[in-house]
Amino acid sequence: MYHHSGTVTQQAAGSSTGLLDPRGPDTEAILYQRCTWCGTAMYHRVLCPVCRGSELRTERSEGVGTVRHSTVVHRNTPAARNVSLVEMAEGFVVRGRVMGPPIGIHSGDRVRLSTAKDPVRGEPVFQLIDEPYRAWT
Repeated sequence: MYHHSGTVTQQAAGSSTGLLDPRGPDTEAILYQRCTWCGTAMYHRVLCPVCRGSELRTERSEGVGTVRHSTVVHRNTPAARNVSLVEMAEGFVVRGRVMGPPIGIHSGDRVRLSTAKDPVRGEPVFQLIDEPYRAWT
């Protein structure tokens, strides 16, 4: 769940915030927006980045995506962690963290939203769907 000041944050249809869906641990998902004019999916926007339309409807992601970029961060944290850009199956990109060894996360890895969340940043946390095959030479 996504918490703010001790209460569950809920998102009204058409609002611009992309949050974790507060319906419960078994139904946790990322909420995102889709432009009613051009159909573009986006995360946490006020206007459509393609057509600049302001009529956005809120939809629920199934939580499956592909890592597009991942980097290891060593600052402001007691241990190294990864910061990843994940392209969700619905077509929007979200910044989050993938569980596992930071150097073991690579572009192209398939991930699924975890029920956990980053305790410091509040960003979505993902887990690998398949153990990626890496050719060791």
